[in-house]
Amino acid sequence: MIAALAELDGNLRSLAANDELSGVVLFRRGSRTVFEAAYGWASRAWRVPMDPDMRFDCASVTKLFTAVATLQRVTAGDFSLDTSVIGYLGLEGTAISPAVNVRHLLSHTSGIADDADEEAGERYEDLFVEKANYTEIETADHLVDFVFKPPNFPPGEGCRYCNSGFILLGLMVEKATGTTYRDYVRANVFAPAGMTRSGFFRMDEVVTGVAEPCEPVRDDAGAIIGWKRNIYSYPPIGSPDGGAHVTAGDLVRFVQALRDHTLLPSPLAEEMVAPQVEWYRSPRTGALHMNGFGCRIQVDDAGDVVWWGKEGVNVGVSAEVAYYPRHDVTTVVLCSSEQGAWGPIETIEALVLSGALDNQ
Repeated sequence: MIAALAELDGNLRSLAANDELSGVVLFRRGSRTVFEAAYGWASRAWRVPMDPDMRFDCASVTKLFTAVATLQRVTAGDFSLDTSVIGYLGLEGTAISPAVNVRHLLSHTSGIADDADEEAGERYEDLFVEKANYTEIETADHLVDFVFKPPNFPPGEGCRYCNSGFILLGLMVEKATGTTYRDYVRANVFAPAGMTRSGFFRMDEVVTGVAEPCEPVRDDAGAIIGWKRNIYSYPPIGSPDGGAHVTAGDLVRFVQALRDHTLLPSPLAEEMVAPQVEWYRSPRTGALHMNGFGCRIQVDDAGDVVWWGKEGVNVGVSAEVAYYPRHDVTTVVLCSSEQGAWGPIETIEALVLSGALDNQ
């Protein structure tokens, strides 16, 4: 196992030396941290090296926090998984069907149009070519991007990844509690989970310990000739579909708090990370991926869970947290570039599934 970790560390250092990785990698078996390391630059402008406790925009990993917040309000009796979203929010007259319910949104089966349809190749940053990204600060500001677009399919009759569904869930949490989505998550998700370094930080605010998201600028031959920040690529502060800031350690604490029912009671905590609907089968590996509530789940041919978790990607950021129940291993990869996380994630998944960490 020591040799395998040394090889992993060497590979990651090589990626960092070639400007292909700036980020933090952590994995834990049970209560023991097996591997934790930081690579590359936290700030390229000032040549500040990355630190294991650095805070990263985690993009769509934020959907895990929104799912927990939503299920907490289900537990409180504010609404149910079968509540009509349009009826609850009073959004009649839009293109969203009254039949769309909370369960549909959590499992990406609502069929509603997305603000940027990533499965069709659209990019979120293109929303802000003709309008300023700072026009979308509050959760309701995002509605204009999708509520009048025609749906992809009737509710429950398909599965298509949808960021906008989590905007609606955030609005439901806000209506139920009379507080903002961000304040609710800080108090009811981050705080009880012990995520003391996590939050929602504006791009135009100076916050210590936040990694600087950057993308390489390349010449025609593909060589890196500079770096560009992502400050015009999406709204300046996170929302229910993405953009919370976390550390690797805080994501491990979140997984533990979900598993030990600190955040949600049983059986709702188990239902969140249980397969709800088939999403896709990987053309590369043949692995079957399913959706839970706000999370992605890989299952084997017998239908048993291999791992559950959530990935996130946007201009300047890529991330994943995953829990492997058979091995009792939690892995986290956080990177300050769009492509940085994916190679390390594949390598780490293969390492965990090989059983190399099982006796550690």
